[in-house]
Amino acid sequence: MQQRAGSRGEAAKAMSASRNAPSPDAPRAPRPRREPRVPPKVLRLVVKPLLWVLCLTPAALLAQDAFTGGLGVNPIEEVTHRTGRWALTLLLATLAVTPVRRLTGWNQAVQLRRPLGLFAFAYAVLHFLTYIVLDQFFAWDAIIEDIAERPYITAGFAAFLLLIPLAATSTRAAIRRLGRNWGRLHRLVYVAAGLGVLHFLWLVKAPAIGRPLRYAAVLALLLGLRIVLRLRRRPARARARAAG
Repeated sequence: MQQRAGSRGEAAKAMSASRNAPSPDAPRAPRPRREPRVPPKVLRLVVKPLLWVLCLTPAALLAQDAFTGGLGVNPIEEVTHRTGRWALTLLLATLAVTPVRRLTGWNQAVQLRRPLGLFAFAYAVLHFLTYIVLDQFFAWDAIIEDIAERPYITAGFAAFLLLIPLAATSTRAAIRRLGRNWGRLHRLVYVAAGLGVLHFLWLVKAPAIGRPLRYAAVLALLLGLRIVLRLRRRPARARARAAG
């Protein structure tokens, strides 16, 4: 009797297991994507120092040209243009970090956003100081008149003003202190980048408009990616809330 009961129990378990087993034709759940990851030591000792070298290289080349007479017939204009271009380039690189992180899954990329942003601000400061000190030589009346009457200077000055609070609140202490407001504040970086591109577009004349148009295209691409990625995240958030 006991043997029959035991055999019946084993048969019932086998039938239950066969029912619960997934059908070979059933769709399989997608495997979670493995996150690309750089060893922390490599990130700290190789990637970040390399980023510093790349960001400092334009300043080093500019200093070399200044000492060797390689700035051309109008050195002040050359310095102004170079520092402005690199400020805008690094600002767009900063904006590219989030799309790269979300598209590739490399979350460590966020650690590169702060140095990129601060270097962008540093070149913007050099750009602004070149105009204030070398170009206008502290002629405040002329500077104020330029800001008020020349649209490209108005746009550039507004972009520079927007970058100041962003750079000032880039520390971890500021992030903790501001909480969610930190993210809202730092969305102004898109406004600053847009004004920077507008400053560049209004500055150059028609034959040389190709370069600022390329900057505008990159900014439009980054904005488009941000919108698409945000729209893709909404259904996932809705499902997570429904499951919770």
